[in-house]
Amino acid sequence: MGRLDNRVALITGAAMGIGRACAERLASEGAKVVITDIEDHTGQETAAAFRAKGYTANFIQQDVTSEGQWQSVLADIDRLHGRLDILVNNAGIAIRKSIFEMTMDEYQLQNSINLDGVFMGLKYGIPMIAKTEGGSVINLSSVAGLKASPGLSAYAMTKGGVRLLSKSVAKECIAEGIKVRVNSVHPGIIQTAIWDKMGVPTDGENQVDVEQLANNAVPGGLLGKPTDIADGVLFLASDESRYVNGSELVIDHAISA
Repeated sequence: MGRLDNRVALITGAAMGIGRACAERLASEGAKVVITDIEDHTGQETAAAFRAKGYTANFIQQDVTSEGQWQSVLADIDRLHGRLDILVNNAGIAIRKSIFEMTMDEYQLQNSINLDGVFMGLKYGIPMIAKTEGGSVINLSSVAGLKASPGLSAYAMTKGGVRLLSKSVAKECIAEGIKVRVNSVHPGIIQTAIWDKMGVPTDGENQVDVEQLANNAVPGGLLGKPTDIADGVLFLASDESRYVNGSELVIDHAISA
């Protein structure tokens, strides 16, 4: 306990799923967490639930595709806490369509959240973290950012982009003498609501059973939990990973092996 005492962490897309699990895990180790999400009501409920557990938690509604909102959120954090030590760029969507089916509007929407949102988080978050003694940025990618994913080609493009963006910015920080580490995390098949939201096509009108999907795709058939990812994010946020920079942490139960 207390591995993140007195540190301030911003986690995007944290109203539910992996983002919420990450925020709760960081808070349990002493971090003051600021959770953001486009879902206002759910985000407020999440922050209230954290406070009921004795954690320091605030919610700010945020559309990560808006440059102005990124600047506003960071200004709010400066007023609330006077610092930022950890940034978890988690917000993302997945649209499951082949390149032949996907519209340009869908393609651009997915890019704006999954890539533009991370770019702006890095651009505006790192200078604020650098004002302290340094810190850590963790960008959520995917196993789809490491290997081909038919039916998710445009999604895989965004997640592969997050991986190389993370590596490149890590080296830019080193070159500029900025003490901020930048790494990416690559979850496998994790039981979250994203499977319901992506509109997975199947025989008939039924959605894919995520447990069956894991049985088919994951060695041993093991389905991941959001807490499995949160534990990895905690490691990258803490001083225990001080020598981990520009790397990817793959948490996929050997899918990509």
